[in-house]
Amino acid sequence: MSVISNEDQKINLLGLDQEGLKSFCASMGEKPFRAVQLERWIHRRGAKNFDEMTDLAKSFRAKLAQVAEIKGPEILRDKTASDETRKWLVDVGGGNAVEMVFIPEKDRGTLCISSQAGCAMNCLFCSTGKQGFNRNLTSSEIIGQLWHAEHTLRKDRGVTDENERVISNVVLMGMGEPLQNLEAVVPALNLMLDDHAYGLSRRRVTVSTSGLVRQIDKLAERCPVALAVSLHAPNNELRDKIMPVNRKHPIEDLLAACKRYLKVAPRDFITFEYIMIGGVNDSEEQARELVRLVKDVPCKFNLIPFNPFPGSGLLRSPEQSVKAFSKILNDAGIVCTIRKVRGDDIDAACGQLAGEIKDRTKLAEKRADRQIIIKEITSSSTRSPGEEK
Repeated sequence: MSVISNEDQKINLLGLDQEGLKSFCASMGEKPFRAVQLERWIHRRGAKNFDEMTDLAKSFRAKLAQVAEIKGPEILRDKTASDETRKWLVDVGGGNAVEMVFIPEKDRGTLCISSQAGCAMNCLFCSTGKQGFNRNLTSSEIIGQLWHAEHTLRKDRGVTDENERVISNVVLMGMGEPLQNLEAVVPALNLMLDDHAYGLSRRRVTVSTSGLVRQIDKLAERCPVALAVSLHAPNNELRDKIMPVNRKHPIEDLLAACKRYLKVAPRDFITFEYIMIGGVNDSEEQARELVRLVKDVPCKFNLIPFNPFPGSGLLRSPEQSVKAFSKILNDAGIVCTIRKVRGDDIDAACGQLAGEIKDRTKLAEKRADRQIIIKEITSSSTRSPGEEK
C-alpha cells in the first residue's frame, strides 16, 4: 500500500490501517501491539506528533520521528453556513484542493468526504464533474478529512472524552468516484470501522457510486459498508445522456450488481440517489417507470432537489413535482425521502462541491456538447402527457 509519493519522504502514518501499521512496526522490529497503540493515539486522540505518545518508549518515539510523520490536511478555507453546515477546503497539492462538509442534525453528525481531486465521471448535473479530473487521493488524504473534522469539532465543542464522537456518520459522497480509487478507499474505510480508531458501524459508513459494476463487486469482497447508487434516471436512454458511465454499465447490469451486493451488505436495502432536475427526470410517468424498474430490488430512494451551479443550464424541480414524484414511489411501497437542502449559501449542498482542480483530463473541453445535450433532454418536457414514454 503506497502512502507516500517518493522514497525521500517520511511515511505518513495517518493513512495506514491496523494491518498497515502492523507491517510498518514489523519493519522496525517492533511487536504488533505497537500498531494498536499508534492507531489509538493518532485517530482516537488526534495526536499530531510522536512526543504526545507518552506510553511509548522514548527510543521508539525517536525511531518513529526519523522515518514517519503524522501529516494531516492543510486547510485553505473554513466556512459555516446559516444552518450550521460547515465546509472545509483542503489543499492536496499541485494546485488542487478538495472539499468536505459536516452536516449537524439533532440525532447525528454526518461528514461528507472526497475521494478524488476532481471526477472523471462527467455527470451533467454535477459541479465537480464539470471541472474534470486530476488524481486519486491517498488513504491519508481521505481519512485525514475525518481526522481533521472530528478533532476540530471536538475541540470547538469542548469534548475531552476520546470515546465521545461528534461525527456519527460518514458518507463518501464528496468530490470523486470512490470506487475508482478502491486501493486508497478501503484502508480509510477500515480505519473508520476499527474500534481502535473511529469505531463507526458499517451501517453508518456509506460509499456512493455512479454505478461501476465490477467495482461494486470488489467493494463487497473487501469492505462491505452501506451502498448508495446514483441512479437519476428511470431508463438507459436518459441515463446515457446525463451520466456517461451508463453507456458502459447500463441499468440492467447495475441493478444485478446491487442484488449481489445485498448478500453481504450491512443493510437489507440499497439506497438510490435521485437528483430531481426540472423538466428532465421529474415527471409522474417517469416515477411510475422507476417503480417498474426497481420492483425486484429491495431499496429506498433519496430524492435530491437539484442544486444549481454556474453554467449548469439545468433547473431545480418545483416542490410540487418533487412531492408528486415521492407520493408515487411511496404509494408503490417504496420508502422515499426528500433530502433537505443544506449549506447551499456556502455552495456546500449536494452536487455543488467544486474545490480547485487542475484538469489533466481536459474534460471541460470534451464537454463542448454539454449545451446540446441539455437542450435535448429539456426539450422533452414540452411534450404533452400523451407523448411521454
